[in-house]
Amino acid sequence: MNLLLLAVAPIFIIILYIYFKDKYEKEPKRFLFYNFLLGAIISVFITTIIYYLFDYILPLTDNTSVFEQFVKAFFVVGFTEEFSKYIIIRYYSQTNKKFNEPFDGIIYAVMVSMGFAATENIFYVLEGGYQTALLRALTAVPAHATFGILMGYCMGKAKFSNNRIILNLSGLLLAIIFHGAYDFFLFIDFVPGIWVSAFISLFIGIILSRKAIKRHQINSNFKT
Repeated sequence: MNLLLLAVAPIFIIILYIYFKDKYEKEPKRFLFYNFLLGAIISVFITTIIYYLFDYILPLTDNTSVFEQFVKAFFVVGFTEEFSKYIIIRYYSQTNKKFNEPFDGIIYAVMVSMGFAATENIFYVLEGGYQTALLRALTAVPAHATFGILMGYCMGKAKFSNNRIILNLSGLLLAIIFHGAYDFFLFIDFVPGIWVSAFISLFIGIILSRKAIKRHQINSNFKT
């Protein structure tokens, strides 16, 4: 039970943080929960299917190959996980009338991302124990939130733009790039010291995420 609590605690801390950043028009808690649930179940299901397809079509077996680890980070993991979140945000969240200002792109993308992260984190923490829980609370969970914010920022703009397709896909691409970069530098840890670059990319993503949040706060339709 303690491990389970440790696995979900950072998830809900981030959810509360983003919820209170939505200053001018709070989203319905039930709809937020549905987005979280879809991220936790459907997004993980989609990811699993695509993983199996990648493994069948493009098996990657050389863990010491920089090229194979690049493909794994950006295409197998980065694309698959972010695409599975994007599908839900694009066709469930964004089409709903409750999605009525740019900031909503961020909050719904984070809810879906945190749903995905919750399922993933529970599996990792129950297997790896307290040390894994602490490490992921400071790295992987904030990383998923960051990818969600960056994607959601663009998708929030897309909802109210004539360039909806371009902006939506830009959000997906941005999330894939940051997710892929983070994982790639961790995957090639056989290169001495390269793992530091993963945290540099995460730090840059966090800075951009903070700016994205502030920009959508300033541009809120409900700001008086």
